Amino acid sequence: MPRHLAVLVGIGLAIVAAATEPVRAEERAVKKAVKIEMVADGETLEEKFALLKELGFDGVELPSPNGWTVEEVVAARDATGLPVHGVVCSEHWKSPLNHPDPAVRDRCVAAIREAISDAAAYGASSVLVVPAVVNKSMPYDDAWRLSRESIARIVPEAERAGIDIAFENVWNNFLLSPREAADYVDSFESERVGWYFDVGNLVAYGWPEQWIRVLGPRIMKIDVKEYSRKKLDDEGRWAGFSVKLTEGDCDWPSVMKALDDVGYEGWMTAEIQGGDRVWLEDVAARMDRIAASGESESK
Repeated sequence: MPRHLAVLVGIGLAIVAAATEPVRAEERAVKKAVKIEMVADGETLEEKFALLKELGFDGVELPSPNGWTVEEVVAARDATGLPVHGVVCSEHWKSPLNHPDPAVRDRCVAAIREAISDAAAYGASSVLVVPAVVNKSMPYDDAWRLSRESIARIVPEAERAGIDIAFENVWNNFLLSPREAADYVDSFESERVGWYFDVGNLVAYGWPEQWIRVLGPRIMKIDVKEYSRKKLDDEGRWAGFSVKLTEGDCDWPSVMKALDDVGYEGWMTAEIQGGDRVWLEDVAARMDRIAASGESESK
């Protein structure tokens, strides 16, 4: 039975308990990380890992494929003690899993297989996947059917490797409500299929804490980014991301409260503009403030 179904009763009890006994920040079992693309300083991968370790990050996430050999990644990990917690498949936008051409779908399936292999070699636990892309030429109903068929081919391999396939909520016009996202995850009937929840991506059209409570234990990992509704209104949709963490409209206290309520424990990975040591030090401090935040009124 999928693990998210097995723990629903326990989560319900946890939500009741949380109403009267809030979780203290120091008791939250969350770890902070960044995407490797954010690290400007360091000529070698080992130097980049060492910098992140020095600044207090608990781990890092890499794309697949990338410019390093498996041996280089493992050597950097072992030399610094900084784990690679996850891998991001880089093919799902170029070759969507719901593309009408089977050859295109096959390319993405092959890329996810490669990402699973990389994740296992690095000691990571997950592969981030965008499940489908809906547009005028790729209809919604086909996206559901074709993407499920494509992913079903990979699930047994992920199960054998012990690697999670985690779907991210992105601006792909697919799985636009938390209940639909939950149904999609549940349709695979596998404990290795879940959700990679991106907080900032939701703020333009919803409230992240509401999604968290619906998705519950299906959430495997968290992407941390900020979003400004004011910039959305004044400058356009993509401009909403051009604010620092904690300076936009992500209601982080409510997000953290919701994560506490559903019993989330795990990785929170920044996916924002990168920079040098000073920039990353500030990112680490802001992520610490997010993790330490409590409940507040919704924005």
